[in-house]
Parts: sequence; structure tokens; C-alpha cells
Amino acid sequence: MEKNTAGIAFTNTGGGALFEDVFKNHFKNLHAYACSIVKDDAAAEEIVQNIFYKLWEKKENISVEQSVSAYLYKAVHNESLNFIKHTKVKAAYRDYATHTGQAHEATDPATHRELQQKIETAINELPEQCRTIFQLSRFEGLKYRMIADQLGISVKTVENQMGKALRVLRSKLSDYLPVLFLLFINLKIPVL
Repeated sequence: MEKNTAGIAFTNTGGGALFEDVFKNHFKNLHAYACSIVKDDAAAEEIVQNIFYKLWEKKENISVEQSVSAYLYKAVHNESLNFIKHTKVKAAYRDYATHTGQAHEATDPATHRELQQKIETAINELPEQCRTIFQLSRFEGLKYRMIADQLGISVKTVENQMGKALRVLRSKLSDYLPVLFLLFINLKIPVL
């Protein structure tokens, strides 16, 4: 059994290269595994990217006592199950909102215009690179690899900037999240 302490290995000199090797060697199989659980290619990709993002973000605090591969598969498994639970909660909430008439509020034209303005303002307040990456991902539908190639940066930078953009937008739009949630469900837009 391979024994690797990811937190120490990734923080040593060359840790970024080691992390990138782990990403390249495992991403495809982890994506296929997540896809077999959630039955959604895009969601599976997002799940695996989030796992690597969290791993990189917490590299100093994570100690892998088993093989890196086993650790990653377990993380993807848990994240996939969380995705399924979250999907069920969204469906239940959508049904509840539909039956109680709250869904109509979210699609009201005045509310929609106000939300659109708040979203545009929040996006425009993001740092330039962060905003560009967010727009390429969410509005143009580009994958992280394609964004990295287009901008001449690493996939890791794209992941970090997307995480930052989502945190900032959630924070700035926190008062509108219930209405945004309903609007995005009704319009089938990916939730921030």
C-alpha cells in the first residue's frame, strides 16, 4: 500500500508540480467514477475539480494515511453523494415553492430586473482576472482547461479564481439567495 502524506509533500519545494502530477494522473478516472454516481458529466467534472481545489487549499492541514488514490476516490464518493442529496433538496424545495406560489415571485419581471442588476454589479466588482474566468466558465460554458489555455495560465489558477469568484458573489448576493435559487431553478440556470 502506497503511503503518502499529501500535506507535507505539497508544501515542500516542487509541491505544485507534484500536485499537478496527481491531478493529471487521477482526474480522468475520478471524473468517470463521479459520473457513474451522479449520472451528469458536467456535475461530475465540477465535483472532481472541487475535490482538487479543496485539497490544494488545505494542503498544509491534510495528511493522507492511505494511498493518494484511495483518498481521492473516497473524497469523490462523498462529494458525489452530497451532490445527490443537494439535488433532492432542490427538487423538494422547487415542488414546495411551486405549490405555495413562491416560484411566481422569483419570475416577476421587476424582481428579475433588480436581481440582474445586482448580479451584474457584483460580477463587475470582481478583480479583472477573476471576473474574466468567471464569465468564461459560467456564461460561455468553457471548461477549466480551455480557460487556462486561452488565458495562458494554469488550471489550478482557474480553479482558485473560480472559487474566489463564487465566494465573493455568494457573499455580495446573500440577501438575494432564496430568490436567486428559485429563479435559477425556474430558468434552469446553474446556481452560483
